[in-house]
Amino acid sequence: MFAADLWSRMSYLVLARKWRPRRFAELVGQEHVVRALSNALESGRVHHAYLFTGTRGVGKTTIARIFAKSLNCETGVGADPCGECAVCTAVDAGRFVDLLEIDAASNTGVDDVREVIENAQYMPTCGRYKVYLIDEVHMLSKAAFNALLKTLEEPPEHVKFLLATTDPEKLPVTVLSRCLQFNLKRLSEEQIADQMRKILSAESIVFEDAAIQRLSHAADGSLRDGLSLLDQAIAYGAGSLALADVDSMLGTVDRGEVDGMLAAVAAGDGPGLMQAIEHHAGYSPEFAATLEAMAERLHQTQLAQLVEGMAPAEPLPEALLSLPPETVQLWYQMALQGHRDLYMAPSPRIGFEMTMLRMLAFLPDDGSGARAEPQAKPGMASAAAAAGRLADSSASQAKPSAPVLSQPAQSPVAAPEMPRPAMPEARSAPSPASPTYGTEPVLRPEPPAAVAEKEAPSKPTGHVLGIADNAQWVALLSSIELRGPMRELAGNTTFISLIDRQLKLAMPASHMMLAGDMMTRQLADALTPYLGFEPVIRIDQARADAVTDTLSARDRAHQDARQQDAEAAFMADPGVQGLINDYGARVAPGSIKPLPN
Repeated sequence: MFAADLWSRMSYLVLARKWRPRRFAELVGQEHVVRALSNALESGRVHHAYLFTGTRGVGKTTIARIFAKSLNCETGVGADPCGECAVCTAVDAGRFVDLLEIDAASNTGVDDVREVIENAQYMPTCGRYKVYLIDEVHMLSKAAFNALLKTLEEPPEHVKFLLATTDPEKLPVTVLSRCLQFNLKRLSEEQIADQMRKILSAESIVFEDAAIQRLSHAADGSLRDGLSLLDQAIAYGAGSLALADVDSMLGTVDRGEVDGMLAAVAAGDGPGLMQAIEHHAGYSPEFAATLEAMAERLHQTQLAQLVEGMAPAEPLPEALLSLPPETVQLWYQMALQGHRDLYMAPSPRIGFEMTMLRMLAFLPDDGSGARAEPQAKPGMASAAAAAGRLADSSASQAKPSAPVLSQPAQSPVAAPEMPRPAMPEARSAPSPASPTYGTEPVLRPEPPAAVAEKEAPSKPTGHVLGIADNAQWVALLSSIELRGPMRELAGNTTFISLIDRQLKLAMPASHMMLAGDMMTRQLADALTPYLGFEPVIRIDQARADAVTDTLSARDRAHQDARQQDAEAAFMADPGVQGLINDYGARVAPGSIKPLPN
């Protein structure tokens, strides 16, 4: 009895494996993929190569296995395999000989791929199709991809390729063009929570719904991660699921402490804020997680302020609800920026404190039009007076200077004016239109209409922003650090126009596969800091001979010139010439490489 009980405990199957879907109907989410595959199976229009992409734990390999089972089920090819025949049970058990699962992360070499290619020519052992499931395919080496290309494009009729990856941007374009690609979506918190409730009810485990919500949020769109956390929480709670246990296991930041710190900032209470931070630091928290919780709380505040009926389940402090909506937006951006900059701070706590103090520095008006300032400290008045005297002195000594082109603002918060040192006066011959007395020009007041026109914000155009032709476009790309597929995309474009924030580019047909929505959005994000706004990018197909002067073309020309210089310098070396003349040495073609920059 004891041995049997011990064996049952040791043979426990984790929830993520026990509840893995075995039919398309059991899948959570991914309806767009299921519909396309089901129609293909029912109509007999099955492609020879499929690529499933998406973050971890959303069902890539699960869908691939169900698809393999649908192709080989003994009842016939269809979208609903029986699940009972020898083929279906063998696939579910992971021992179907005609389903070959290859982990590309540990089989990256060209020899592993050659073995696949050689075995692909043989007929299936017991099924209709021999199915190759290559997981994390982006980990294959360049040589392995090259070896796979021909077979991937024209495999034998009895072979199907199912590729899965979490990073499709690392795949060569030649591979992407040979596959039907399906992008699996991240699951919503409600989808994950519903599946957890279903599993817990079937497993007869008592749970609190708030604990389910907390776990589904921590799963971050991955059902597998969510079920792993659920397993851990059940073990932590000794067979039950309570919110207090889940919060303790996850190290969740207490909402009360987050609300307390935000309320102290809203009240302009600097000492109270530092006291709250000191209390919070006593629990040795992850300050990055605290900033995430703070941003989430500010998001809930904004929803409650601006969208009727969107109040969160946990009540918000009145101090937050009474804030101006624009202040909530500003603090939210500060929390995100503080989270990004945390690793650069002298310590995580200092980075967190500076983020909170930044919020404190930008308090809202108190309703009377006067800004609610924190209490002044000793020495602040004298420092302010000294700054005022310095400003007055600088203003009295200032000379007329050349006009300075204004730049678009980078932040919704205006920086305080600082006294500027006087600029040296430009010496030039007096103009007839500018009468002078001695050497100082007379400054004439401008008409109010001219002042208003000068102060009015200008509408951004390509000319104002410095991109009027292709040469300036290539120069801009050269100044931005672009890598990988994004550099390949931008580097093969030529400039057409930039009008009303719409950036039109041209690209040869051979590279249009790169111009997907995701890559275009990433390029727009990379250009935004340099243009001062987020452009709307449109890429049109053009003839190859019409797209010549590009960043990639210049890179190739530069690399060719460096290669020629390296070969000339090497061949001119006296030692090399001695070896060639005295011993008949020969230089192996392609062996001379320029030194890295």
